[in-house]
Amino acid sequence: MKLIIQIPCYNEEETLEIALNDLPKAIEGIDTIEYLIINDGSTDHTTEVAKKWGVHYVVNFKKNKGLAKGFMAGLDACLRNGADIIVNTDADNQYSGQDIEKLVRPIIEGRADIVIGDRPIDETEHFSPMKKKLQHFGSWVVRAASDTDIPDAPSGFRAYSREAAMRINVTNEYTYTLETIVQAGRERIPMEHVPIRTNGELRPSRLFHSMMGYVRKSMVTIVRAYIMYKPLKFFTFVGAIPFIAGLILGIRYLYLLITVNASGHVQSLILSSTLLLMGFITFIIGFMADILAKNRMILEDIQYHVRKIDYEGKENIGLSIQEAYGRDEYKKH
Repeated sequence: MKLIIQIPCYNEEETLEIALNDLPKAIEGIDTIEYLIINDGSTDHTTEVAKKWGVHYVVNFKKNKGLAKGFMAGLDACLRNGADIIVNTDADNQYSGQDIEKLVRPIIEGRADIVIGDRPIDETEHFSPMKKKLQHFGSWVVRAASDTDIPDAPSGFRAYSREAAMRINVTNEYTYTLETIVQAGRERIPMEHVPIRTNGELRPSRLFHSMMGYVRKSMVTIVRAYIMYKPLKFFTFVGAIPFIAGLILGIRYLYLLITVNASGHVQSLILSSTLLLMGFITFIIGFMADILAKNRMILEDIQYHVRKIDYEGKENIGLSIQEAYGRDEYKKH
């Protein structure tokens, strides 16, 4: 069984070697451990540091493309190089490399296909009180949107089985952490979380420049993912607000019409009709979006089988067809 540890990098020459030195060289149940970095348009000597240290693979972007695109490019490279398990960690040594054994153990034992590291957020000294609260709130929103029990959704310290990695899609350009949990929850991909340790801060986070910017981008990502995967539920909820308000106004108008002279309340009738129409149109939009979501599921399934053929060769087409009809165990031949 081969494990490839991937590290997205953007100008990490000062911290990358520290992070690499902390990675495990052997894990029980793993035959081979290899290392890969995604050089996301670095302008310093990140690549040279990685090659000098001895990483096996380097994915190079000429221009910075962001964490989400780098993550997907890393998955692609790991799959093409035969990874059975892929671990994603950070170049700033935020996570303890020795905890990678905890991440991969549920996958090795066949209990999960995705494992996410649960950081001790409340005990992390370099997290401000506001950031701790926002981390907990964001994780709660993701749990509600994905129907999962992941306590630390923004954690980038996670492991994927080969099967799960071939099913992952990231459409936003900000980060992969939140959307992939919502997608995995919808796809019913087995997920677990394990407690992990964190190291001291070596540099400020580059994912966001301000707390409000982080909150705004994270909420947009969560809402967008929720709409993408559960559109009918979302638009039904949104449409219910004007529809119920219009219904109340309509009942009020009818009551006034029956009991007293309602000629002076025509505005209520107009507003009621407008709100009812808004609610109905919103529901129709949700219905159409739900049909598109079902088509997206079909396209994702086709993409999965195309990836399987691409990464593993035509000899596994028969296995792909079996999995399409309900086989949920992945076996490498």
